[in-house]
Parts: sequence; structure tokens; C-alpha cells
Amino acid sequence: MRLSGVVAVDPWNPQADIIREAARLIRNGGLVAFPTETVYGLGANGLDGRATARIFAAKGRPLDNPLILHFSSPEEVYRVAEVPKRAAALMDRFWPGPLTLVLPSMGVAPREVTAGLSTVAVRMPSHPVALALIAAGGVPLAAPSANSSGRPSPTDAAAVEEDLGDATDLILDGGPASVGVESTVLDVTGGDLVLLRPGGRPVEEIEDFTGLKVVLEGGEARRSPGTRHRHYAPSVPLLLHDEKDARERAIAAGGRVAWLGMEGPEILFAPGEADPELSLV
Repeated sequence: MRLSGVVAVDPWNPQADIIREAARLIRNGGLVAFPTETVYGLGANGLDGRATARIFAAKGRPLDNPLILHFSSPEEVYRVAEVPKRAAALMDRFWPGPLTLVLPSMGVAPREVTAGLSTVAVRMPSHPVALALIAAGGVPLAAPSANSSGRPSPTDAAAVEEDLGDATDLILDGGPASVGVESTVLDVTGGDLVLLRPGGRPVEEIEDFTGLKVVLEGGEARRSPGTRHRHYAPSVPLLLHDEKDARERAIAAGGRVAWLGMEGPEILFAPGEADPELSLV
């Protein structure tokens, strides 16, 4: 079986023949977009520097931005990283799931994955398609979100196809991602638990489990994938206003204005207007 383009796969019981072909592509240095519980990832053989270099080219990603290695079991992590007892406990409690741990690297992961750092980021996703693909490939998957750098992370295969369809060898469509945001990234290489990126695993759950306070260390952000460079930035002006201000500015400006909030404004358009200029998001 040879597959390309977008291929639908059962999100709970992925078809073995589809997974075998996707794994073959991975082993041969290809790029496969696949679903995780967080967002869709753009995967390559995480132990092959040339394959992972294709990720950077496809995304337009800076080479000094490290990648996350995805595994199908916690035991596999010990092949590429030193795992302190605290990290092992976190893996046992929160994996599979949206938690990435930054650990001391054993030098097995290529420079393209670690960005030349002495650490490596590791995660075990919970999505059945992701787990099946990693297991069938026999290698960890280096996989950032499957989008061009600077664009929002995709939560379905259609968004991946629109953005990176020409740059991938295969897109596995396993339906929408259930979490919808990236994994939480935690540095456990030192004495503190350092939050490098907030995400799908609430910090409060980590603190409740460990009995430790998670600290935010801005200077360590370079160790975390997805935080080194400009990431999610609006392409239009973003202003903070109360409800009255937003209404009046929308009426006065005459342009289209989006309202983003927990509750909608009482008046969405000026009296007599047939086409409201204030939209709800």
C-alpha cells in the first residue's frame, strides 16, 4: 500500500495497513502529519538529523528552536535522556497526556532536535493514532505542531492540508484534537520545577501531585520548543476595552470589529443598521 495526501484513519482503532505505511514513510525519512490529543503534529524520525531538518524547512522554523521527541512508552525515554526520580514520578502520573518534560540529554538525539542544548524535551501523547504510529515506526517522533511558524497550531487535518499540504508526505486525519492547545512544558533538570510553556496539563495538578511550587523562569525559555521566537501574534490590532467602549468604537469606526469575551455586549450594532459591524467571537 502506498499512501499520500490526506488519509482518514479511525481515531480509536487506527487501521493497521495505514499505520504501517505511515511508519514506513517515517523510517525512510519522510514527514507525516498526525493527530495528538493536543494539536496535530508534523512528525519525522527523531533520531535522524536529515529527516528532522525537513521539519524546519517545511515550517520555516528557526534552527535554534528545539523539538519535542514523542514516545509510545515511558521506558523508551531512557534511551535518549537521563530520567531523575522526580521526572519518572511525573511520567508515571501524567503520561500518556499533554505534559512535556525537559531532561538531561544522553547525546543520542541529533542536534536538529536539541538545538545544540544539553537537554532534550520528551512526551508520550495519549492519542491512539499517535501511539500506534510511534510504536510501528520503532523510533521516537520529533514533532512540533503541523503549521508554518507563526501561524496557529492546527486542531484538524483540514488546517494542516491548507497550510502544509505540499510539504508533507502524508496527513493522517484522525478527527479534531480534543485538547486544542499544546502540551505543558516543564523543566525538571534542576532543583525546581520550572514552567517553560503553559499548556494542556494544568500547573495546579502538577503542584498538587508533587507538593512543590512550579516556578516560571523566563531565562530558561530557550530550552522549550515553541517559545524562543515570535509565536501567536494577532495580524490585526488587539485592544482591551470594556463593553461600552467596544460598542461605541465599533459604531464610530464603521469597520468590522470582533468582540472576544466571556459575555457578549448588550448592543451589537447602531440603531437602524441592517448589517451589524460588531461580531461575536
